[in-house]
Parts: sequence; C-alpha cells; structure tokens
Amino acid sequence: RHGVGKSEDTFKTSPFHLDLWFYFTLQNWVLDFGRPIAMIILPLEWFPLNKPSAGDYFHMAYNVITPFLLLKLIERSPKTLPRSMVYVSIIMFVMGASIHLVGDSVNHRLIFSGYQHHLSVRENPIIKNLKPETLIDSFELLYYYDEYLGHSMWYIPFFLILFIYFTGCFTPVEEESRMPVAALLLMGPSSLYYWYLVTEGQIFILYIFTFFAMMALVMHQKRKGLVLDSNGLFLFYSFIITLVLIALWVVWLWNDKILRKKYPGVIYIPEPWAFYTLHMNNLHPAKESF
Repeated sequence: RHGVGKSEDTFKTSPFHLDLWFYFTLQNWVLDFGRPIAMIILPLEWFPLNKPSAGDYFHMAYNVITPFLLLKLIERSPKTLPRSMVYVSIIMFVMGASIHLVGDSVNHRLIFSGYQHHLSVRENPIIKNLKPETLIDSFELLYYYDEYLGHSMWYIPFFLILFIYFTGCFTPVEEESRMPVAALLLMGPSSLYYWYLVTEGQIFILYIFTFFAMMALVMHQKRKGLVLDSNGLFLFYSFIITLVLIALWVVWLWNDKILRKKYPGVIYIPEPWAFYTLHMNNLHPAKESF
C-alpha cells in the first residue's frame, strides 16, 4: 500500500498537527540548541573533560527522538509519499547526526581549554603549537567530520524529508488554508530555531534552495487551484521568517572584521558560537580554574 500513490490523495485534508509541531519545537530547543548551553553551565566535576558532557546526552536523545518525529510527520501526510526515499533519508540523518555528535563533543569541550570558534583550526593558540605538527592535521580531520561531513549527512536528509512532507500539504478547500492560534504561537520559536540551525550549521545554500523549491511548488499548485493547508502554511511561513532573521543577523554583524576573516566567502553568515567565543566568552575563565 505504501508504494502505490492514489489519485484521491491530493484531495484529502489534514488538521494542524499541534502535538507533533509542539514536540518538534520543544525538543529542538532543549536537545539541540540547549546542549552546548547545558555543557557550559553545569559544573565540570559532574562531567569531566575526558567523559561525555551533559550536552552529549542531549545530542544522543535528539538522534533518537527526531527521526521518530519525522516518521510520524510523514505518516500523517494526507498524500501517499515515497517511503523508500523517506527511509533512506532517515538512515542518512541518523548517520550524519551521530558523526556530528562525536566531532561536536570534542570541539565544544575544547572551549574549556581555550579553543576559540571564531578562529580557524590552525590559527587557534592551543592548536598551532602542538608537536608533532601532524597532530594539527588530526584536529582538522575532526573539524571536517564535525562541520562538513556530519552537517551534510545530517541536514540534507532533514530538509529533504520536510520538503517531501510539504509536497502533500495542498488542498482545494480554501477554508483549510488557515492556521489556528496555536500555530501562530509556535511559529516564532520554530522560525528562531531554524535561524540557529542555518547559521550555526552553515547550511544557507541548502536552506535557500529548499525554500525556493517550496515557492516554486506553491506557485505550480496554485495554477491547479490548490492551496496550502494549515501545516503547509506553518512550515512555509516559518521559513520566510527564518530568512528575515538571517538577513537581520548578517546586517548586524556586517562590519565585524574578525568574523569577516573567519567567513571570507561570498555568503557571509557568521555562526552564533563563533560570535559567542569572540564577544561573550566571559564564562570560561571561571571554568578554567577546574
């Protein structure tokens, strides 16, 4: 049944998934955004530097809960979706998030030793004096697994699944194209999290292509007389607000010469953690006493 599309799928409607979107927003803020914060504020004697931090356990929970929520979201789509692509994407997502868990754990723990995220690996004072110099190559490999391979295998499947779900969020019933109050209240926290995801993950290209694909699909379906349902509107408007937040973030840090050096490309979008270690790193001296 899962492999066969039905013509009437297009005309089914789905109510707003308040429970799933709420769980998504909550666990994203607590388990993803909150994990480095938990690592910093909790006493080091509880989680020594040679052991997993509290943030690592948050990350482990995220790696289990998020795929489950993504599968539940796909199951609630009013349209029969390509399950094989969904399952492969979920597998890739778990692999990428797990790779990121290891690299991110080490990189964040290095903050307590003086590592500065606004500098490249070789420019960091605690790295560039390592002997033998081949150890620096190992840290660059760790950074590659964390920031490039892990992020790619994590975020590409994540946005692909959201887009696959989005393709089923169309209805010919105009009355279904309205968001309840609960959706409007969740839109702010959801958009702010996507801002963090895009800026910290350095995945603006992936995000903007997904957003453009959403726009193209909306215009294509509109010519057929179809409009977004409440779930599609929630996702689409969240992406629009995210784009506005990213633009404000870039404008605010446009003249920061140090961050400009760290992000020299055409697309200048600084990471929040690089901004933190550069301008707000006043918690670490107290921690280093341990």
